[in-house]
Amino acid sequence: MNPIRLLPVIALVALAACQRAGTGGAEREPAAAPVATVNGKPISRDFFESYLKAAAGKAGSELSAEQREQLLDNLVRAQLVAQQAEKDGVDKEQDTAALLELQRLNLLQQAMSQRYLKDKQPSEQELRAEYETQIAALPRQEYHARHILVATEDFASRLVDRLAKGQDFAELARRESMDGSKENGGDLGWFTPDRMVKPFAEAVATLKPGETTSKPVQTQFGWHVIKLEGTRDLAAPPFDSVRQRLEQMVRMKKFNSYVDELEKQAKVEKRLEEPADG
Repeated sequence: MNPIRLLPVIALVALAACQRAGTGGAEREPAAAPVATVNGKPISRDFFESYLKAAAGKAGSELSAEQREQLLDNLVRAQLVAQQAEKDGVDKEQDTAALLELQRLNLLQQAMSQRYLKDKQPSEQELRAEYETQIAALPRQEYHARHILVATEDFASRLVDRLAKGQDFAELARRESMDGSKENGGDLGWFTPDRMVKPFAEAVATLKPGETTSKPVQTQFGWHVIKLEGTRDLAAPPFDSVRQRLEQMVRMKKFNSYVDELEKQAKVEKRLEEPADG
């Protein structure tokens, strides 16, 4: 039998919270017999079915009797641990209580997002407009460069002088660079500017293929001497190849707009700074 992953304990507790929330209120039809009781606490069949979907990714009817039995054992053990945690006050500890609340917020946000977007499938026009927006923001060029990374500006300047006198860049990188790329002669391969820290990217953009920076370039990693090997135009991905991602982006924007409206209508008071004593 293929192993079935356990549902994380924090999600189990969140499911349990949902179960507790549904026990009160008006009179209901007689509940079906629980699938198990743990120290007198019942595990309802509805809760168990929700657990099966979350843990196995399938409805209970799609699982074998052996799999259902294994998952019930897992759930019983998790309930035992959760009961002991509550008995010991673990659920009241600051970090644990905060994680439980964050999990609750995440679950509710996901559920609300699914409900709100259920009948709001992006139109072809919306997808095309998002595609154009994303393409306009993409870098137009890729760069292929090498670099030598050292600890001080003085040493980097001396490397610039040695390169100007004809020393081989790759060989010098192998000898002197602190970066892992030294094994490849400082070769960084092809990259777009957004993948590099700003000072490095700006320095590369000023070079022509074959040129080396005339002065060391400082970043948070140290001092760089950079050589541009070449450039090439960056082709935009075809619309159909990113269609699914575009759908996700448009749907997320719709939900964010909905949340923006909720925020406009809400009374929100922020007090980030601690109030002064007295």
